[in-house]
Amino acid sequence: MHTRTTNRELWYAVIAILCISAAYLFVVLWYEGIPRARGLFGHSIGILGFLLMLMTETLYSLRKRSRRARWGRMSGWLDFHIFTGLVGPYMVLLHTSWKFNGLAGVVMLLTVVIVVSGFIGRYIYTALPRTADGAEIEASVLETQINSTNTELNAWLLNSSEESVRSLARQLSFQSPQSQSPLRLLFGRTFDDWRYRLFWRRELKKLGLQIGTQIEQLNKLLQRQRALQRQMASLAMARRMLALWHAVHIPIGMALFAAAFVHIIAAIYYATLLR
Repeated sequence: MHTRTTNRELWYAVIAILCISAAYLFVVLWYEGIPRARGLFGHSIGILGFLLMLMTETLYSLRKRSRRARWGRMSGWLDFHIFTGLVGPYMVLLHTSWKFNGLAGVVMLLTVVIVVSGFIGRYIYTALPRTADGAEIEASVLETQINSTNTELNAWLLNSSEESVRSLARQLSFQSPQSQSPLRLLFGRTFDDWRYRLFWRRELKKLGLQIGTQIEQLNKLLQRQRALQRQMASLAMARRMLALWHAVHIPIGMALFAAAFVHIIAAIYYATLLR
């Protein structure tokens, strides 16, 4: 089973946005003012941002629908999808020269909506258990993985000579997961994981235990068990939410790109043909 345990694509996007912001600030200082949307810098950053948004809209979807394709894992394409989906809209925002009148304002509003919707979709998507290639795992397979993890965890506890460690492991173990509400599914996982890590480190410090190979193995087993039990508890809810999200997100994306193409054609017309 493949689970997303890092936010590396978000960190890459933040780094890229900071670099773009530094370049934008340099241009502002150089020209002593906000770059015009019709200027060389404004046009360049707008075109590049739109191309990134177009890649966001098309490449990941094509890879997901191409069952025979083997060009990269779905997890990598999802990372790229999220990266371009953040960096592209930010570049388009800088292209506007902070003016949101007319159709350009509509395009920017739809862009903000689609980015927010994308963040929500990311958390719903990651709530579903998947293989490394992005295929959803069925409940029966998930149950088998849960039983296997529980067997490994019980074997570890039987071989451990430290009663304090066994007690801690039982305290952290998920035995009776509850169905999650939509809000908890979206916003509760990060808080729950943070609370777990904080409790784990505090208890290890109390017991005077060093993080060695065995303790790290126990931690990985516990985290895997938590993830599997949580996914099992929220599987049906996550699937319903993902279907609803697609029904909302896809039409907004189509409206965004329709408005963006009209804006681009109008900009070319007024900038060239009417001169």
